[in-house]
Amino acid sequence: MIPGLDGLRAIALLFVLGTHTGNLEFGWIGVQLFFVLSGFLITGILIRMKETQAPKAYFTKFYGRRFLRIFPLYYFYLFLLFGIKFITPYLDLKPLINEFGDKFWMQVWPSIFYVYNFFHASASYEQSRFFTHLWSLSVEEQFYITWPLILFLTPKDKLKKLFISAIIIAPFIRGILYFIFAKHLFPFTIDVPEVANYVLPFAHIDAFAFGAYISQFKIPRPRLQFIVAIISVPVIGYLSQYLATGRIGLNTLGQEFLLSSGYKSIWGYSLLNYLFAVTIYSVAKTGLFTRILNSAPLRYLGKISYGLYVYHTAVIWFILKFNILFEVGTLGIYLFALAITTIIASLSFYLFEKPISDLKDKFFPLS
Repeated sequence: MIPGLDGLRAIALLFVLGTHTGNLEFGWIGVQLFFVLSGFLITGILIRMKETQAPKAYFTKFYGRRFLRIFPLYYFYLFLLFGIKFITPYLDLKPLINEFGDKFWMQVWPSIFYVYNFFHASASYEQSRFFTHLWSLSVEEQFYITWPLILFLTPKDKLKKLFISAIIIAPFIRGILYFIFAKHLFPFTIDVPEVANYVLPFAHIDAFAFGAYISQFKIPRPRLQFIVAIISVPVIGYLSQYLATGRIGLNTLGQEFLLSSGYKSIWGYSLLNYLFAVTIYSVAKTGLFTRILNSAPLRYLGKISYGLYVYHTAVIWFILKFNILFEVGTLGIYLFALAITTIIASLSFYLFEKPISDLKDKFFPLS
């Protein structure tokens, strides 16, 4: 594992947890960091496999290893929700009865088939803390399904053109999606265009492409680019907020949820993805912040970050619905949710995920 990347995963997760507990309005951008990281890591893996594996092995080993890493926890979580659904009628707990009522089946079917993000963009979507976060895992899985074939068919000398083209075309795709959803051209879609640009996979091709680019090609003066990006992204965000709304949300860092001001849902993701790309590159290639990112707590949280992400919204729901902490405030809820989710994710990792994931080298060895 490249030093510092587990720490970046931890930061991304802590950001997302901050949003879901009402502490960080900008914490949702942690999902974008996850996307760029995936593009960086998966592209590196696939390029190495393409150079060392026969075509059949390239696909079977990649998909087999991903299957053992991703699917068991995901479907175990859905299995737990099924369990809650079937015991709910025997429990006198109104919040659970309301949450796991008729809308449960509408939520679970798109989750099973990894198309929850498309359901999220439909007119029939209803929010559920137990399912809503699965949209990003659907985007990731759709990337895992399509990206190996794209890279396999692309000659090595055309990779740079592929990545740059995806980065350039992404804002135009988001613009088209914005128009389609704003005009409500299809009756089965939601009429909030910012949501479409948030959850649909086509809108995030530049996140994965930015990650892919930095996995294969150098960028000049990365630390200077990082400094420029870390300053300019919030400044541009605040400026667009003010010009569009006449106000500034300081807690948003100019990156309010759904990037709803000044048409930022069309162009703002490009800036965020660029920021995260130069951040990852600076960490991976120049060692920026690695002393902090390699600290034991961040490395550990990064190692179990998949489980933390899968379980955390359910933990927050139980804390809020049953008033477990009463009047401790959002920071107290954040810390308690982090502690409980860490315990659950740790047990899940060592007792369930890791034993299955370790089978990768037995059934799908890369050497």
